Amino acid sequence: MPEWTMEVFQECVRLDELIRRRVFLEVAESGADVDPEARTRDTLDSFRRNGFVVLVDDRQVTALDEQVHLHAGSRITFLKLVPLVGG
Repeated sequence: MPEWTMEVFQECVRLDELIRRRVFLEVAESGADVDPEARTRDTLDSFRRNGFVVLVDDRQVTALDEQVHLHAGSRITFLKLVPLVGG
């Protein structure tokens, strides 16, 4: 599983902004010809549809407008959810 390091200079940031930054970083590093704003909209829609969850220091953040409290060494995990076979 790839890891990214992202510098965040605020102690608190909203989850939607954190996701936006992650998407922009991923697009920039991939070199793909992708519109990062459109990709961000798609990713936020996926979060709203429970396509993935976000953990910050092992605590699930459930709302896009929730303030995420960060500190040096904070670990942010994006977990893609897949349906189980048969249900």
